[in-house]
Amino acid sequence: MNSSEHMVQLREAAAYIQAQSARFQPETGIILGTGLGALAKEVEVAHEINYADIPHFPLSTVESHAGRLLLGTLGGKKVAVLQGRFHYYEGYTMQQVVLPVRVLKLLGISKLLVSNAAGGLNPEFRIADLMLIDDHINLQPGNPLIGPNLDELGPRFPDMFAPYDAELLRRAEAAARELGLADTTRRGVYVSVPGPMLETPAEYRYLRTIGADAVGMSTVPEVIAARHMSLPVLAVSVITDLCAPGHLKPVVLADIFAAAAVAEPRLTQLIRAMV
Repeated sequence: MNSSEHMVQLREAAAYIQAQSARFQPETGIILGTGLGALAKEVEVAHEINYADIPHFPLSTVESHAGRLLLGTLGGKKVAVLQGRFHYYEGYTMQQVVLPVRVLKLLGISKLLVSNAAGGLNPEFRIADLMLIDDHINLQPGNPLIGPNLDELGPRFPDMFAPYDAELLRRAEAAARELGLADTTRRGVYVSVPGPMLETPAEYRYLRTIGADAVGMSTVPEVIAARHMSLPVLAVSVITDLCAPGHLKPVVLADIFAAAAVAEPRLTQLIRAMV
């Protein structure tokens, strides 16, 4: 697909959403990760649209990803909430993975808030901690900027010196202190791997050696696309399992959901404050 065909798809998706929502214009885009859908209950929903109804949108295939776009208000501010995301391991291309973020940009968002569930590589982390991502390592097999550049959205060679907005990070740390969440809020480097299998003990050691504090299977493609479009990003990982030596054990999906449920009220408070 060439760049003009891709832009047509993005515009068609955005136009459909506008037609279904009386041209609702969100200020903030929010992506909810695995097991982290409860924030949607805090949104005063004005319009709810299934992904299946939006032209060119992929479909969520992962358990706990509802596959809905919610348009409404959170804390009195207009938001667009992606209740479920897409992953490379589901068989989607990188262009499909980031299509929703690009469509939200066309709808008018001025910042992007991202959440994910991640394994904690830093031995100081504990289950249900929140980690503010201040940098990342991309070990996905590609990225959404490979191929023809979408000149209308951003430059051919976007700088990634600060993929996560310094001012949003400062405000998030301040909000965590004000909310009494400082003891369970960390800061660190997120590494994104293809999945869907979890890592071997040797791979966990390798990821820690190269500088990662948490590991997951998402987020980085969306952040790259957002920064290409000059969208400020704040991303938060919920530590749902521990991958450091001495803590490592086989992972059960139910335990990941349980850890996410413990952290969800704190994540909801933080995201609400950031909106």
